[in-house]
Amino acid sequence: MKTIKHLLLLVTVVFAAFACKPKEQTPHPDWSYDSTIYEVNVRQYTEDGTFKSFQEHLPRLKELGVEILWFMPIQPIGIEERKGSLGSYYSIRDYTAINPEFGNMDDFKTLVNEAHKQGFKVIIDWVANHTSHDHRWTVEHPEFYKHDSVTGKIIAPFDWSDVAQLDWENEVLFDTMIREMKYWITNADIDGFRCDVAGMVPQRFWEKVRGELNPIKHVFMLAEDEGQRHFLDSAFDANYAWELHHIMNSIAKGEKTTDDLLTYKRKEDTATNPKAYRMTFTSNHDENSWNGTEFERMKDAVKTFAAFSFVYPGFPLIYNGQEVGMDKRLRFFDKDTILWNANEYTDLYKNLVKIKKEHSVLQNGEKGAPIAFIASQHGKVLAFTREDEKEKMLMVFNFSAENMEFKFTQAAFAGMYTNALSNEKLAVEENAVLRLKPWGYKIFVAKK
Repeated sequence: MKTIKHLLLLVTVVFAAFACKPKEQTPHPDWSYDSTIYEVNVRQYTEDGTFKSFQEHLPRLKELGVEILWFMPIQPIGIEERKGSLGSYYSIRDYTAINPEFGNMDDFKTLVNEAHKQGFKVIIDWVANHTSHDHRWTVEHPEFYKHDSVTGKIIAPFDWSDVAQLDWENEVLFDTMIREMKYWITNADIDGFRCDVAGMVPQRFWEKVRGELNPIKHVFMLAEDEGQRHFLDSAFDANYAWELHHIMNSIAKGEKTTDDLLTYKRKEDTATNPKAYRMTFTSNHDENSWNGTEFERMKDAVKTFAAFSFVYPGFPLIYNGQEVGMDKRLRFFDKDTILWNANEYTDLYKNLVKIKKEHSVLQNGEKGAPIAFIASQHGKVLAFTREDEKEKMLMVFNFSAENMEFKFTQAAFAGMYTNALSNEKLAVEENAVLRLKPWGYKIFVAKK
């Protein structure tokens, strides 16, 4: 959904954080610790926009190295109040059916089965906060919805005129919605859910979801949310690093500096559950369609921040098309296409996924290593280390359009390193200097 969601989520955080006592972190699925997530927009992925044609891309994605495939909503889209010619994916008309534009249920089951054979995990988008205006519940269960106090009509949230707001004060809705979610696990064998505007739905619902789904299958749960630690303690494996994303955009525009990254880290160190995954990204379907491609927002810093999103503590996302340098805003309500021509960005992302997979300090959650030491110089260069009993990694980023130097004045950086992207060697001793080109970066590793 559109960027207006972010304002709502921040408000929700303030109230929910004080209202709920944190619970013990739900264990993550073992397969998620070293995984990169990949977002699939089926409608725009191929010329015909079907499951069958997407399935042909699985070997290419296997070579890219991603492991978790997140499919944007695959259910039928509402017709009433529809936006554009095809409507919003997030206006769900039937939770347990397939959008006929994409194929049928057998097509999806075949896709999931083949994805599993090739080593992928599959999660689907779940829109629990609202339905389309022509969902059958609007007639069969009008009590599931919020109504205007004057007219009695079902209302829409904000300016999202194509959807109808569910009323989560009615807890009968809890079991009904969970039955719909169970359907996809028992019938299509999916591995989890990305939950749209999760902060608009009560925590107690998500806790009930986790409690009822996990006995069937240990699912992976990603919340489109930021800052709600109690969510991550009790119901979700991961949420969004929205603030970090906005800081990266601002640094690329010259509006913020590396000092803002240090401030962000200090806040995260005290506010975030270290076991939880914070999804890092330079683009996604909302950012791409509404706020511009990463090339519009970050310009010459695109590769720099892509690399940063993989080595800074977090859970990296690739939005479809980024791995071929897609420099276009995909239409949200109408048909569009992606041109799949391998280029320098293909190699970039392949190498970044490989680095994350191969180095234990870069794993997700508590299995990865926190930042051991971090320093900023000139407000433009950031260096930090992550280390465990096996290795120590040193990352240095020039977040500016100028040639810069970083002087290693702290003993914490000392070591004999090898560049993870080349055979370049680096001996870091006291007062050693590393020179970086505009928007240049280095990722080094030292084995113990």
